[in-house]
Amino acid sequence: MNSPVEHLHKHARGADRAASRLEVSLGHASQQGPRPRNEDFVGAATPEGAELAAKGMLLAVADGVGGHAHGREAAEQTVRSLLADYFSTPQTWGVEKSIDTVLGAVNRWLLGQSSKSRDYAGMATTLTAVVLRGRRYYVAHVGDSRAYRWRAGELLRLTEDHTWEHPELSNVLCRAIGLEPRLLVDHDDGELQAGDRFVLVTDGVWNALGEALIADVLHAQPDAQAAADALTLDALRRGATDNCTALVANVDALPADNLRDRLADGRRLPLPPRLKVGELIDGLRVEELLHESRMTLLYRVTRVGTNETLVLKTLRPEEGDDEAVSALVREEWLARRVPGQGFPRVFDHPQRAHLYYLMSWHEGETLKASLARGHRYQPHELVVIGRALLKHIGTLHRLGIVHRDVKPDNVHVDRSGLLRLLDLGVAAADAEDLAEINNPGTPSYMAPELFAGVAANEASDLYACGVTLYELLTRKYPYGEIEPFQRPNFGVPVPPTRYRPDTPEWLESVLLKACAREPKDRFETAQEFLLALERGADRPLATRRRMPLVERNPRLALKIVAGASLLLNVVLIFLLSRH
Repeated sequence: MNSPVEHLHKHARGADRAASRLEVSLGHASQQGPRPRNEDFVGAATPEGAELAAKGMLLAVADGVGGHAHGREAAEQTVRSLLADYFSTPQTWGVEKSIDTVLGAVNRWLLGQSSKSRDYAGMATTLTAVVLRGRRYYVAHVGDSRAYRWRAGELLRLTEDHTWEHPELSNVLCRAIGLEPRLLVDHDDGELQAGDRFVLVTDGVWNALGEALIADVLHAQPDAQAAADALTLDALRRGATDNCTALVANVDALPADNLRDRLADGRRLPLPPRLKVGELIDGLRVEELLHESRMTLLYRVTRVGTNETLVLKTLRPEEGDDEAVSALVREEWLARRVPGQGFPRVFDHPQRAHLYYLMSWHEGETLKASLARGHRYQPHELVVIGRALLKHIGTLHRLGIVHRDVKPDNVHVDRSGLLRLLDLGVAAADAEDLAEINNPGTPSYMAPELFAGVAANEASDLYACGVTLYELLTRKYPYGEIEPFQRPNFGVPVPPTRYRPDTPEWLESVLLKACAREPKDRFETAQEFLLALERGADRPLATRRRMPLVERNPRLALKIVAGASLLLNVVLIFLLSRH
């Protein structure tokens, strides 16, 4: 059988051993058995260095739907696509999201092949995959191949077979890749221990051996390759009627810490003392204290010898507990994974001996600063800012990152006009359950549902973007200013024309939609919001909110009321004068 495992397995065994990395020994075997062709496929990928820490090692077995001419092609395409494309997904994505995204694309491809001709109809496969990353394992499963974990002499099945429960249909799949347009993948995860062994087998093996004999083989064969060979050959000797494939992974060593190496390093570094202008630290000269929050400090610094200007972010000396340290290190990790265009760039500093990280420095000001100095934003400026801001927010969302604190303070425009989105201090990524340095968000920019306990998501970022643009235009908030710890009651957003009568009707419609109280009434994606701004007056929103006259033009409404009142008084006087 032509499998990508053998090459990668030899490459991994020949790698230098290091005490602080995940070390796994692999073995695989596949036997055709009595079938006319082998429709199983097995693969594994073992990256090196930072990619191993970020994405882990991937193991997979697949079994093409039995008796179909293209079952083997379905199995091979699925495994090869997963091995190639999983590592191409953003490092900020979680394992589950990465695998689901790749398998969803494979599922659509297989269905497309099936629809081309009758020869390809029914082209489908099972898949069982395991990711070993850091000190955890992750299982993804569709069909009736199986994954087992052997620990301390006990065998635990990690997957459930997706077959019909009726006795006569117990070997018929109810779920497989390429079977239906809506693909449902089972996911599970758990903590790794040194000495764990993971076994992935197709139904030809587990049907013939059963769990007791699989356990006997693992007990008798500590070597991964010997165990894989024994599982497949024993299955054939015991009358297996299907292809027999097994992949065995022995976890030989784990990383020293269950967080990324950077987090471990960060815990060992001391916090710098409060720095004064002119002081030196690790070859950096302090030029200015830029900002001080409840937890963090930002300094403008220059590298001694090069005069390169950078921004140094650290914690206040009295705030160096484990949670704050972890959050700062994770913030740096996220900041390194966003593209440089539209975000500050993170710089390495070999002399670093304290806990901080360095970012690029850009002359300019935040949008909040421009408001403070009295700048009055015009509608056309709002469109330019909104387009750039939404593109950056969309970039974060594609990386699986929710910013959670979009506001004018965190939007910077440099002297060339380039807009950057700042401060990932409270951002949340799909791949990391981030601890928070500050409260996750600023109340006046937080979506109404967040006050009810709903977790921040892409929709709440878009809401905050809408409030930001609203504030730039009106210097007000659509629901009024919200103080910390306040439990606000959200009514109807105040139309921007209340404060800026010169606001174009189409722009008012866009802003009111972006700041709607209910998530279902807002823009669903950054791209949708962006298109509404770009189309502007040429293609305004199809449904615009009908404003009462008192909201659209309160002065005119008061004049009408006064006129009606005067007319009524005249009529009453006339009627009374006749009696």
